[in-house]
Amino acid sequence: MKIDKAIAGRTLMVVVLVVALVAVDQWVKVWIKTHMALHESITVFSWFKIAFIENSGMAWGLKLGSKWVLSIIRIVLIVWIAMYMVRLVRAREKWGYLVCMALIIAGAMGNIIDGMFYGLIFTESTPWTVAEMVPWGTGYAGFMMGKVVDMLYFPLIVTQWPQWVPLIGGGDFVFFSPIFNIADSSISVGVVVLLLFYRRTLMQRKLKVESAD
Repeated sequence: MKIDKAIAGRTLMVVVLVVALVAVDQWVKVWIKTHMALHESITVFSWFKIAFIENSGMAWGLKLGSKWVLSIIRIVLIVWIAMYMVRLVRAREKWGYLVCMALIIAGAMGNIIDGMFYGLIFTESTPWTVAEMVPWGTGYAGFMMGKVVDMLYFPLIVTQWPQWVPLIGGGDFVFFSPIFNIADSSISVGVVVLLLFYRRTLMQRKLKVESAD
């Protein structure tokens, strides 16, 4: 069977990018989990800190339903995008579009690994203790019940609300207060670039799907 070099090259690029992003995301999370206590913070610059928190929700600490609902949504999303990417590769879609989809699927995979396995292999992180890796199944939670590790914090502006502002006047104000991880960043970058530069491609793909139906 003759191998299409263009398709093979695109497939390899997508696989390498996804694996690399997931590997980096997981390496950082495991290091944070096993070296820092919960809520511990390391100042890198005045506008960038490594601040360890955990959450049971979606990207950027958002919450939507139960852990099982979130996990099923993530798994369905990953399977759908993977199938979609196979079609894109076979259709010799633009490199940039493929990269965006690879970023999204890598981010989704990175966070679902936390939820699926971290509760099984780590002791619980607390403000007083650093988590340790333990034998499989003896961790702080069951399968799919693990918490997502976040650590990237960019308090670009730290000030106070003016006194004349109703209800919150005089209170602290931090511009860009979310704490997130590499997987969240990967998803966000992929989605934003798609919307900024590939809206026409998205619409064309949507029309093709509708016409096929």
